Amino acid sequence: MNNGNTFNFSDLFKNNALENAVSQFSVVDVSLSLLISFLIGLFIYAVYKKTFNGVMYSKNFNISLVAMAMITTLIIMGVTSNIVISLGMVGALSIVRFRTAVKDPIDIVYLFWAIAAGIVTGAGQYLLGILGSIVVGVMLILFTYKSTAEIPYMVVAHCQDSFAEKRLLETLSRHVKRYNIRSKAVRSGQGIELTVEVRLKEDNTDFVNELAVLEGVGDVVLVSYNGELAV
Repeated sequence: MNNGNTFNFSDLFKNNALENAVSQFSVVDVSLSLLISFLIGLFIYAVYKKTFNGVMYSKNFNISLVAMAMITTLIIMGVTSNIVISLGMVGALSIVRFRTAVKDPIDIVYLFWAIAAGIVTGAGQYLLGILGSIVVGVMLILFTYKSTAEIPYMVVAHCQDSFAEKRLLETLSRHVKRYNIRSKAVRSGQGIELTVEVRLKEDNTDFVNELAVLEGVGDVVLVSYNGELAV
């Protein structure tokens, strides 16, 4: 109060805002929050590794999910403890630009999961973070079980003529559950190039050797892919 009954904004902010906007964290609070976010991050790490069915698994990306959960926990603890830090954090995050492209849409789900787990853990909602992560993890495992059980492959083969192409497809049909021709390129004087998606009956790729020795069939290549190619 200044000059009788007059208040100004500076006095109000100094007397109330700063005093009420700062809270202290004990070593136990910080350690517990970081431990829980680390354990949730490890759970996310395990689920991502188990459900991954892309072309190339990135261990660095998976480790970054654990670190992201813990870092987000630290940020939220800092923001909720001090209004000055929260205002500064808003300004700092507003100029951050992430330019790394996410190749698989499911990776965005895991990134958001790690951030959400860090937010609720940093806010002290440990039960929500643990139970929510368990539910999300079980859901992802159930929905990706079928796709991980049947890994799609691509067979790329070169045939001299249509007769060689027919023999290759007949032989292929006997060794796989099903196949689908993805592309067919016919070049004058160079034969036919086939790209066929196949689903194996079992974890056995010996049929590729049989395809390669067929009359009129050149080199045959078998590659794994993530099933996101357009028809």
